[in-house]
Amino acid sequence: MTSLVAAVVGQLARDLVLTIDRAPAAGTAADAGDRFEQLGGKGANQAVALAQLGVRPRLVAVAGDDVIGDVLLDQARRDGIDVAAVIRRRDTLTGLIVELLDDDAQWRYVQHLPPGVLLSEADVLAARDVIASADAVLVQLQQPAPAALAAARIGREAGRLVVLDGEIVDRRLLAYADVVRADEREAKGLGEHVLDQGPSLLAVAEADANLFLWRGGRLRIPLTGDKVVDTTGGGDAFTAALTAALLRKLPYEQAAHLATAAAGATVSHISGRPNLHRPG
Repeated sequence: MTSLVAAVVGQLARDLVLTIDRAPAAGTAADAGDRFEQLGGKGANQAVALAQLGVRPRLVAVAGDDVIGDVLLDQARRDGIDVAAVIRRRDTLTGLIVELLDDDAQWRYVQHLPPGVLLSEADVLAARDVIASADAVLVQLQQPAPAALAAARIGREAGRLVVLDGEIVDRRLLAYADVVRADEREAKGLGEHVLDQGPSLLAVAEADANLFLWRGGRLRIPLTGDKVVDTTGGGDAFTAALTAALLRKLPYEQAAHLATAAAGATVSHISGRPNLHRPG
């Protein structure tokens, strides 16, 4: 059986998660409880989830030329991710995302993601063959708009499944998309009319449910009953699981339930690293 392949165009970073009772006031300190250091960033999280779900991921991202970049890429390889298209930017520190997670499951991020660790249009064009030869292309819209647009266009022109994740800032993206996934804030202004502009499926994460819209269909799935410990990475697991299901030609209804379950499983533990398994 031929393996399914997905190109993930997005962020790679070092994730540092610290649990705290409560955020300290200015001028004071607080002791952390648990500490997690791992491969992270939305692109890498989605790639890890895809690998766990039986889809071979190719990551298009940027790492610095520092030792942290070496460590994270080694971890990615162990996770089954093809990192041949990851750019090692000279004289650049690999991206860093620090999460402070309190006892009420509320997070605060402090991140260092300067322009040097973001994808440029030229970076994406250099990875054209990697992107065009995949079965699906996942595009993280937190990357610069020219890079996201280039990735989506390459995927569309190659006839691949194109999945956009995030806020649609450049409306030209819609013409190249098959699926748009966004949270409530990112989806502001989107609705069924989007389905007339290119995408065949719109998935919106609401406060207490996931809403799915497609031509002739609408489905709202309440969030799973799992206790929410850390919402970080829930959307990444959702996007990966939805993509894996659609690549396997599952009906929208079944894909929607699998994606919702994947998000629920991820938010039930600390850190955005997914821990998923291929159904069946």
